[in-house]
Parts: sequence; C-alpha cells; structure tokens
Amino acid sequence: MEVIGKIKLIGETQTFGNNGFRKRELVVTTDEQYPQMLLIEFIQDKSELLNNYTVGQDVKVSINLKGREWINPQGEAKYFNAIQGWRIENLSQSAPQVPPPADQFEPAPDLTDEEPDDLPF
Repeated sequence: MEVIGKIKLIGETQTFGNNGFRKRELVVTTDEQYPQMLLIEFIQDKSELLNNYTVGQDVKVSINLKGREWINPQGEAKYFNAIQGWRIENLSQSAPQVPPPADQFEPAPDLTDEEPDDLPF
C-alpha cells in the first residue's frame, strides 16, 4: 500500500530496550477533500530513510498495516493497529530548470529579401 501527502513532522530516532530497537515517526498529511494526518513508523534500519527528508516535502510512502491483540489483566482482548513504512520517495518538484546561456544557442539564419514570405498573414 502507499500513502501520498506532505510531510508534517519527522520525529527523532528513539531507542528502546537492551537490544537497541530503533523507531522513528513520520506524520504525513494527505491531499484529499478531508485531509488525514497519518502517523507512520519506520523501525530499525528503515528509520535512517528519513534522514534526507524535511518538513513540507511531498512524498509517497510505501507502508504495511500491522495489527496485534493484547489481553489485559482482566482478561479482555484489546486490539492495536500500526502503519509501518518501509520505503519513501520524494515527489516535490526539483529545482526549476535553468535555460542554457545565450551563447549556447545557434543564431537564426538571416532572412533576406530574396527568400519568399509564404506566411498567410
């Protein structure tokens, strides 16, 4: 699945537990009639993918939906969902194209009176 939108927030990398589990959160605002602000988690080595992005960029994020069940101490089942990113692409317009310097153009041939003017106006 994919999410397309504008980066609203990029969180700092968080480390948990003795084994060094890493997580980084990204919030993307979708461009829809009713925009959604989606929290997407990047874990372990995927958290480094966010290093080259900044707030305001248009992106396409490839995601997986994750769900799990948790039984609380009273024996009731609770369910949790997460959106996990695994790839991100920049969709922002690149820098505007700069035309080549004028000296790189070939000059137009000189029109002389000898050439017929075949324009209809």
